[in-house]
Amino acid sequence: MPLTLGQIAPDFEAETTSGPIRFSDWAKDSWVVIFSHPRDFTPVCTTELGEAARLKPEFDQRGVKVIGLSVDPVDRHDAWAEDIKDTQGYALNFPMIADPSRHVSQLYGMIHPEADPSITVRTVYVLDPSRKVRLTLTYPPSTGRNFVEVLRVIDSLQLTDKHKVATPVNWEKGGRAIIVPSLSDEDAAKRFPQGWKADRPYLRWVEIAE
Repeated sequence: MPLTLGQIAPDFEAETTSGPIRFSDWAKDSWVVIFSHPRDFTPVCTTELGEAARLKPEFDQRGVKVIGLSVDPVDRHDAWAEDIKDTQGYALNFPMIADPSRHVSQLYGMIHPEADPSITVRTVYVLDPSRKVRLTLTYPPSTGRNFVEVLRVIDSLQLTDKHKVATPVNWEKGGRAIIVPSLSDEDAAKRFPQGWKADRPYLRWVEIAE
């Protein structure tokens, strides 16, 4: 079964393009994006890995580590990395897990038997520093993943973890947020002395300077 929100992501040991890792030691106290690929030398995933490499400074700025996974061995990952650099203009700058035994893929519910029992689906998990699952995405093979959206969700999670707020539809970093209904007006006044705009008692807009 795929991992679900709130679940602690399992620990594992694996070979990667950066050498062997124990996942918990590698992740330490960071946010993590772990995303799977059906196999090496696939066209859509080639573009995705190039984009993730391009955006690595954005992930670093947010304290996020990125790690990929494919069921192929490390030597094929290394050869694929050359193609990614040549065609996408960015070299892989994060580890790729080699999972030929499917151990990690099974552990993380990345194989959907009704789709294809031999390869991983294109899954994305965002984990917080306690390795709790905070976002799950599963994409069809014909649709490339949107890493800008992954960054947007991480911005929202980090903001809402720090403040008693939620983020509205199409929220972007720097936009106004919503005070959560569980926070009374009295407590909100202490937390948000700048005040807020209430469209309804349950819909209170607040500007937060980060």
